[in-house]
Order: sequence, then structure tokens, then C-alpha cells
Amino acid sequence: MWQDKLKEIIYILENSNMNEIEMVFWGRKYRVKKNPDILPNIQNKDHSVNINSDTKQNTEEIISKNQNETQANDENRKTVEGMELLSPMPGTFYNSPSPDDPPFVKVGDNVKEGQVLCIIEAMKIMNEIEAEFSGTISKVLVNNSDPVEYNEPLFVISE
Repeated sequence: MWQDKLKEIIYILENSNMNEIEMVFWGRKYRVKKNPDILPNIQNKDHSVNINSDTKQNTEEIISKNQNETQANDENRKTVEGMELLSPMPGTFYNSPSPDDPPFVKVGDNVKEGQVLCIIEAMKIMNEIEAEFSGTISKVLVNNSDPVEYNEPLFVISE
């Protein structure tokens, strides 16, 4: 679905007076430029597309690269058995109530349904995120103070 949106945005850019558009799809940042001054430096979460005579080829290369990254991420997630606890909102992830306190949970801890696992700050409100099921923390997928998106996996909990 996002590939179609990316193609649509490239089409709009080609047929407009704008020179550059920047957008975010599923936590990945894309910058589309008509006439770049320098070649783009493609990094992990920042992908650039140059509009020129072979726009379709560039778009297909970016889409192919992103699909390969997605498959690699899926394979990494499959190596850890368990269920993912997803973020119920966008915000900033905190693993402890204050910087001086120890984390709520760490890998190997047993958790019970309803136990506080972390805090997500959204709009200056601290929201405690509780375990939806009992189990053992297999993996913590987010670092302290990192921004998180809606439905982004935070923990892997195995039973």
C-alpha cells in the first residue's frame, strides 16, 4: 500500500513546481527531490529518490530495498519465541519511573498480567503500559527515551 502512495507522490512531484517532498511511512522517512544538488546518502531509516528519466527504476529499487529490509526484520523477530507487546500510542518510551530508578522489567523477568512494564510519554502525560498477559520478558525492543509509534513492538514476552 505505501509503495502505491510513494509512486503517487513521485507523480505529483514530477507534475508540480515543487522541488522536494519529505514524508514518513510506517516509521521510515522518505525524501523525494526533482533536481538534487548532490547524490543522496541512503541510510537505514532515511531513503531518498531522485526524479529523472528513470524514475520508475529508482522507485522500484527503493521498494525492493525496503521489502528486503522488512523481510530481514521479520526474520530477526521470528528468532525470538513469544508474543509482542505493542505500543498503544505514539510517544517517548521510558523503561523506569525516573532516571535514577531501576527499569520496571529487564530480559528474563517474569511478569504478570496487569504489571507495569514501561511508561510512554504522550503530550506531557505519562502513560503506564501494563502487561496484557503473563510470561517472561524475552526481549526489550526499544531503548530508553526512544520515540515509539502506534503499534510498534516494545517487548517480546514468552509464556
